[in-house]
Amino acid sequence: MAPEGAGSSAAGPEVVGRGIESGARMFREWFDELTRVANAGGGAAYVFVIGSFNEILQSFDMPVTFPEMNSLQTAIRRVSSDYLTMAEDYGYSSDVCGYVKADLALQLKGGAHPMGRVPKPSMAVLTNGCNTYIKWAEIWERLYGIPVVTIDIPGTRSPASKSQPGSEDFAFEQRYVLGQIKELIAVCEYVTKKKFDIDKFREVLSYANEMSLSWQRVVELNQNRPAVYNAMTDGTVFLGVANAFRGTKEGAVYFADLVEEMEYRVRHGIGVLRKTENGMVPVDQKFRLSLVGTPCYPIFRRFDDMFAKFGGIFVYSSYMSFGSGGTCAGYTYDLDRPLESFAATQLLMSRDAMDSMFHQALVLEQTAGKFAIDGVIFHPIKSCRTVSTGMADQRRYVTERLGLPTLILESDFMDPQVISEAQMKNRVDAFFEGLISRRHQSAA
Repeated sequence: MAPEGAGSSAAGPEVVGRGIESGARMFREWFDELTRVANAGGGAAYVFVIGSFNEILQSFDMPVTFPEMNSLQTAIRRVSSDYLTMAEDYGYSSDVCGYVKADLALQLKGGAHPMGRVPKPSMAVLTNGCNTYIKWAEIWERLYGIPVVTIDIPGTRSPASKSQPGSEDFAFEQRYVLGQIKELIAVCEYVTKKKFDIDKFREVLSYANEMSLSWQRVVELNQNRPAVYNAMTDGTVFLGVANAFRGTKEGAVYFADLVEEMEYRVRHGIGVLRKTENGMVPVDQKFRLSLVGTPCYPIFRRFDDMFAKFGGIFVYSSYMSFGSGGTCAGYTYDLDRPLESFAATQLLMSRDAMDSMFHQALVLEQTAGKFAIDGVIFHPIKSCRTVSTGMADQRRYVTERLGLPTLILESDFMDPQVISEAQMKNRVDAFFEGLISRRHQSAA
């Protein structure tokens, strides 16, 4: 059921493009609110995209900020070099994650950010979803002496693992995560001086359920021909809203409206549109691509242009799964058992997010046919070994097992100094020459 305030079923042309415009506006408003909190001397909970536990924090009305999102915005807005240089001058190695260094510089700058001002942390919440999270949170602990809650999420051990919903192993792991969630609630009560309200938590979970189901539908709708959004560029906007507004009415309404827009596009054959001097024009869609890894944020639009000029469109991205903490998989909470269900679902979502990073080839086996993928772009980056490790082996598996053309582009998601656009363009050009030749041979 669409949440109150969602668009009507009698959608018209005015819905086309609404998702990007509304998402950008909501993201700006979110940063404006963080700036207001910072200027008033307030703090925020620092959380990460894999296992943010935003639903718990929303039930305490805590301002929340995502350091990963703060850092990537410095790259998109082309000021990341200044932040990275400041952190390296402070003593951090050039090999340290670019997100971490940009965030450290942000702290040294008193929260100054190109989109406003980020409050100091009042507490931090992290999981083992990324091996950098723990050391990153230790920086804030040293700088500010804040409470840090680290939640250990048991990962997927093998496809044949006994730890599946309904098994004794899964029940044990659910109780293990639940115990840690109760510890998180106790810390939130200490920081906010508020008691945990289970009824408010149920309301937050209900909004999160609506978002999850809509988010899953949005992903599925890009199986359509033509693709109704670019999973790399547009998908990054969707991810921002999914993380920042999870568990809120605004987030649930946004994704319900987004489903309405994408279903309208499907019904009327409206694919991805691009703004030009002559208005919005359809993007040429000759090749359907999947992105494995993160976007190249310092040259975000130009990176996409390398593929767009050949009619390449990203219809699927592993980043949409791990970047959303697995919330796009359609998992929902049981409102009659809120805490127990929350623990079980967080376990499942975090596993999905981690598996989409570590087992990209297996994910492609499940998605390549559904999304009619013509080629796969692997993008390992200097800053993040967690995402990049094993991509060469994953690429070989995809080529040999699935028979898909692949391209591997090495750069970074933060540091423009290690990005060679000319080299990347040459490799993209050669990749599409191969795709075009392959298509001509198939036609013959």
